[in-house]
Amino acid sequence: YELDGVKVKGYATYLMDSFQFFYGYIFGFGLHHIDFTNPHRPRSPKFSAHVYYNIMKDNGFPLTEDEKMLYGEFKKDFIWSSATASYQIEGAWRADGKGLSIWDKFTHTPGKIFEHDTGDIACNSYNKMEDDIAALKTIKVSHYRFSISWPRVLPDGTTKYINQAGLNYYQKLLDALLAANIEPQVTLYHWDLPQALQDVGGWENETIIERFRDYADVLFKNLGPKVKLWITFNEPYIITVLGHVQGAHAPGFNDRPDTLPYIVSHNIIKAHAEAWHVYNDKYRASQNGMIAITVNSDWAEPRNPYKQEDYEAARNVVEFYLGWYVHPIFNGDYSPLVKKSVLEQSLAGGLPKSRLPEFTPEEIKRINGTYDYFGLNHYCSVLAFPVDFGDTQHFEADRGVVVISDRTWLETGSSWLRMTPFGLRRLLKFIKDEYRNPPIIITENGVSENGPVDLNDVHRIYFYEKYINQVLKAYLLDGVNMIGYTAWSLLDNLEWAVGYTERFGLFYVNRTDPDLPRTPKASVSFYSSLISCNGFPDPASGPHECWNPKSEPEAKKEPIPAINNERFQGVKLSEKTEEKKTENVELERKF
Repeated sequence: YELDGVKVKGYATYLMDSFQFFYGYIFGFGLHHIDFTNPHRPRSPKFSAHVYYNIMKDNGFPLTEDEKMLYGEFKKDFIWSSATASYQIEGAWRADGKGLSIWDKFTHTPGKIFEHDTGDIACNSYNKMEDDIAALKTIKVSHYRFSISWPRVLPDGTTKYINQAGLNYYQKLLDALLAANIEPQVTLYHWDLPQALQDVGGWENETIIERFRDYADVLFKNLGPKVKLWITFNEPYIITVLGHVQGAHAPGFNDRPDTLPYIVSHNIIKAHAEAWHVYNDKYRASQNGMIAITVNSDWAEPRNPYKQEDYEAARNVVEFYLGWYVHPIFNGDYSPLVKKSVLEQSLAGGLPKSRLPEFTPEEIKRINGTYDYFGLNHYCSVLAFPVDFGDTQHFEADRGVVVISDRTWLETGSSWLRMTPFGLRRLLKFIKDEYRNPPIIITENGVSENGPVDLNDVHRIYFYEKYINQVLKAYLLDGVNMIGYTAWSLLDNLEWAVGYTERFGLFYVNRTDPDLPRTPKASVSFYSSLISCNGFPDPASGPHECWNPKSEPEAKKEPIPAINNERFQGVKLSEKTEEKKTENVELERKF
C-alpha cells in the first residue's frame, strides 16, 4: 500500500483458537487462547491481541518514541573511547618475566575453550603496539580503555617482586597514547588474576583484599602521573557468576553456587574500596584523576506487561546486576531487595541466617562513597518472570527469576545478545534516579558477528547508531549526567570461552596471517564520524562537514583468506593462505 501502490482496503485475522479440521485443536491461530479443557471455554487475550489492538488504534505503524532518531550533540569534552582487555589482546603469555594467570591455566585445560583457543598470542598487542595506536587514530577517539595484566607486573600477585619489564611495557603504551593525543582509561583488573593467588584461594580468601590494594598502589605510583581515569574492577558480576557459579570462566568453579558467589563479591567490593582509598589518600592531590568500578547490567522488562509479579521480577534482575555491587559503593550496604531475597531463600532452606555476608559498621563507612563516576557496561535487555525454586540454595534461586529474549529482537553473533537499544536509555534513567545522577561513562557497548568475515558490518553500524542515539536521548531528554561512551571492542580478539569465533571488533584481525594485521571494518568510518560530530547532526539542516569530512579514494577490494583449524605457533592458518579465498567477503572499503 505505502510503497507499491497496492489498493489494500482491509485486513482480518483469527479472533480465537478454534477447531482446525484435520489437526483438531493442536494449533492455535487465534488472538485469544481458548481453554478447551474447561467446559465454559474461557477466552484469554494473547500478547498478539494487544499488539493488534494498537495497530488498529494507530491505523498502521507509527514510529515509537524509542525508534525515533534524536538529533543533537553531547556535552563539550565528551569522552569517546574504544576498549580492550589485556588477556584478550596482548599475547606474550610467558614473555619478559610475566607470571601465569588463571586464564592461562583455564584456556590450557582441555574442553574449556571453544576450538581449544588460547590467549598465548591473541592479537599480539604486546609486540604490535604501534598498529593498535594507528587503529585508534583512525577512529579519532579521545580515549582508549585497556587493562593491566596483574601477573605481568607482579608475577606471583604480591609486591615481593615487581617485574620492571611489565611496567616498562605499560609505560611505553601510555607514552604512545599521549603522544597521539589519546587519553588512557586504565582498568586494574579485567579477570586475569595471578594463578599464584588463585592457588591460595583467589577471591574467596580475604587476604586478596590486601594483595589488590598493594597491586593498585604499585600502578598508581608508577603509572598514575600519566593516567586520569582508573577503573578498579571490570564486571564483578561476571567474575562472580560465570567464574564461581556457572564455571564457564576462569577459575571455573560450579560446585558451591550457594555461598561462594557472595563471599567472592564481598571481597571484591572491599578490595575496590581499599584501592579507591589508596588513590584518594596518596595520589589524588598530585595526579588529579578519577577512579571508579565498572559494573555490567542488562535492562529487564516484564515478560507480561499486565502482570505485577513480572514487573517485580524485572526489578530483581537489575538489582542483582547493579544493586549487588553499586548499592554498597553508593550507599554503604547491600540493597534491601538483595538482602531480603537471599535471607528468605536461606531460611527456606533451613539455614539459621542469610548466606549473604554482612558488612561491619566500619566497613560500611569505608565502602560508602568510593566512586568518582559510574562505570557501566551494557549490551542487551531481557524479559523477566518469577519462578519458585522451592528451598534450593543457589544464587539463581535467590534471584527467583528466569529471563528470556523476545523472538522479534534482532539476533547477533552471540546467543545471549539481542539488539535492544531502548533498554540502554531506560537503564541510564534508572541509574540517575536510584543513585543521585552520578557522572556516567559507558565503559563497554558493542555487538558481535560470527561465521564468514564481512568487513561491511552494517549490523554494527545499525547497533551503534541506535544505541548511541539512546544515550543522547538520556542526556538531552532525561537529564542523565553522561560524560563518556566506549565502543567494545577495538579489535576482534579472544572472546573468553568462545575463543575467536565471535568478533566484536571495529577492526578485523586476520588470524590466517602470522603477522595478525588489523583491517578497518565499515563501522570504523561511521563511529569516527559520530566522534567528529560529537553526536548526531540533523540531516535536514544540510550537509555537515564533520560527517565523513574527507572524501578519500575508493579502496582496492581485498579478498580475506578463508578460516579453518590449521595452526602456526598457535595462530590459525588457512590451508593455502595465498590461494584459498572466501568468495562472499570481497567488499569495498572507503576510509
